[in-house]
Amino acid sequence: MNAASTLDPDQDAIAQVLAGHPAAFETIVRRWQTPLVNLAWRFCRDRARAEDMAQEAFLRAYRSLAQFRGESAFSTWLFSLATNLYRNQVRRLPATPLSLDEIAETLLAQSSRDESLRRAILALPVKYRDAILLFYFHDQDVPAAARTLGIPEGTVKARLFRGRELLRSKFTRSGSAEPSTLTAPQPREAP
Repeated sequence: MNAASTLDPDQDAIAQVLAGHPAAFETIVRRWQTPLVNLAWRFCRDRARAEDMAQEAFLRAYRSLAQFRGESAFSTWLFSLATNLYRNQVRRLPATPLSLDEIAETLLAQSSRDESLRRAILALPVKYRDAILLFYFHDQDVPAAARTLGIPEGTVKARLFRGRELLRSKFTRSGSAEPSTLTAPQPREAP
């Protein structure tokens, strides 16, 4: 077993697929299906659509597998591909824009703090929302989120900070307690 496959358990399946054994891709799908569906759901909030979006992400990953250079973990490449696809698909959805002020008014009527926070996050500008979703809800550290989004780590940190500030101001203006769920990024230990 080589060092690359020790670091990235998907390497064996990738090598088999590239060697002409497409059935090996099933291993990748089984491993990453739930995380990709969950990520898609955070973009569209519709389970059936999220499953379709994840299926499309796997299809694109399969077709582009030869382009995976192994410079990062396969999961980073896959999540980056999926995030870009999901963004594009969500842009095509009929827009139902809500201003942050409308979200703040809705917060007062919400009985569930988690639901209020979810709605406020969805109302954030895309660049802040994507950073917050990857960092807080997909447990990606700053370097992984930066690779997934294709931006520098400092930009991820700035977007996390600004996104939290926007959320804090909305919760403060609406009279709700500040969301303690989202705190500043702390260094995470390597696995």
